[in-house]
Amino acid sequence: MANVLLEFKASAGDSEPQSRPVLVVGQQANLQQVSWSQVSGKLQPVVSKEIWQAALSALNPNPTDSCPLYLNQAAVAALPSRVSRHNSPSSAHFLSRLVRSCLPGGNTRCIVMVCERSDVFPSSCAIARAFPIFSRRSSSSRRAEKKHVTVEFVIVGQESSPLNVAELECLSNAADGVRLAARIVDMPCNEMNTDHFLDEIKAVGSELGITPVIIRGEELKQRGFGGIYGVGKAAEHPPALAVLSHTPDGATQTIAWVGKGIVYDTGGLSIKGKTTMPGMKRDCGGAAAILGAFKATIKQGFKDNLHAVFCLAENSVGPAATRPDDIHTLYSGKTVEINNTDAEGRLVLADGVVYASKDLSADIILDMATLTGAQGVSTGKHHAAVMTNSEQWEVACVRAGRSSGDLAHPLVYCPELHFSEFTSAMADMKNSVADRENAQSSCAGLFIGSHLGFDWPGIWVHVDIASPVHTGERATGFGVALLMALFGQASDDSMLNQVSPLGAATNMSDGQMGRDCKRRRLV
Repeated sequence: MANVLLEFKASAGDSEPQSRPVLVVGQQANLQQVSWSQVSGKLQPVVSKEIWQAALSALNPNPTDSCPLYLNQAAVAALPSRVSRHNSPSSAHFLSRLVRSCLPGGNTRCIVMVCERSDVFPSSCAIARAFPIFSRRSSSSRRAEKKHVTVEFVIVGQESSPLNVAELECLSNAADGVRLAARIVDMPCNEMNTDHFLDEIKAVGSELGITPVIIRGEELKQRGFGGIYGVGKAAEHPPALAVLSHTPDGATQTIAWVGKGIVYDTGGLSIKGKTTMPGMKRDCGGAAAILGAFKATIKQGFKDNLHAVFCLAENSVGPAATRPDDIHTLYSGKTVEINNTDAEGRLVLADGVVYASKDLSADIILDMATLTGAQGVSTGKHHAAVMTNSEQWEVACVRAGRSSGDLAHPLVYCPELHFSEFTSAMADMKNSVADRENAQSSCAGLFIGSHLGFDWPGIWVHVDIASPVHTGERATGFGVALLMALFGQASDDSMLNQVSPLGAATNMSDGQMGRDCKRRRLV
């Protein structure tokens, strides 16, 4: 899977399964709408029309099902016929599983994805997740030739015209973004420390013609970034705040994406145990997703100012490590008493969001992070946890999750009830809650928001992706599709416009619209 070139085409061309193994996949109702002439060129002569029709009749998805068509060289698979309101109509998670388990082997393969036009974008991202890039298996390093997988979309329903070149380019860029994010998250810290992550940011910047702003090491301390500096100062490779900025002519608002990039989290002096520390290379999942999404979004054209802010550090153990009881002054000017060095992500993000507000004058700030283990308890392994100071954006995040396949579900936003968990006798606040049974994930998000101020007039969105960032031992690239869809209305790309929940007519009354300032309008 690691050495795979993934290509999206309007037509993959004809080839018999012995030469190019094929998987046809879609919802059963959609598969039955496909005419034999649309798939025969990829199945004949070994699969006849009768075998194809018999296989479709035999499928009984519960929730999925598959049927071999010819030995291990051709198969058809069915997605769930129905999904609940908190799932994506594209069944993106099931699609990734089916591609992993049912796609026949071979150096040149084909996937025929049968779906409605509204499911094309999430389906392409789901397919991309099935082909991770990173591998250090010795067998993969010896294999020089790349495997090639071609994905063809057969569109059914009312808008059944073939995908055009611009739409295919959007799918390709989105898939590249997903795989880039997954590769960074999969890489161990000895290959993806803060130096390496900065190299990744510089590479994306170079490709887009953007020079990153980098504040690093002792300069962070001198400029008041007590959160990022305090977390990363004990590591061999110094912490950093890096920014990629897209500032087109005619922009009407400024958006900042702030990513938690903890390249490894030992827990610091509040050290993790031997069973909970493995996998902490994934604690940079938020920053990785923002890098992948930024690259894909800017390639598709973006009308407004967009800044990607990366808060990079390794939470390490050493003589210079932050101690419980230490008090740090963050970029907001607020003081924080450290009562848990393993609650470090909120410290770096607090500096990041305040930088986005003060230095970048952002109207809309979204932070994305693998923030809390409690997120998996709150919203599960498939749904990111979302908290925001705007009810409209809460709804929009859920809708963007369904349209992109990167599912999201709201957390409680109630600072007047929960922020007292951080009360400190010595400082403005502590960094970890007093009661771990009181809305942990919500409280962690509130810590970040408190440094902007709960009366901040802009839009603030917090996305916790701790569990969805991986499935088993592999990263998913989660967050890339969600960001592209959520902010798709500001894109020059028609496909991203269609999957975006923002910018369309809302149910707001005229009075509400009148009270809505520029900073609170939808993209």
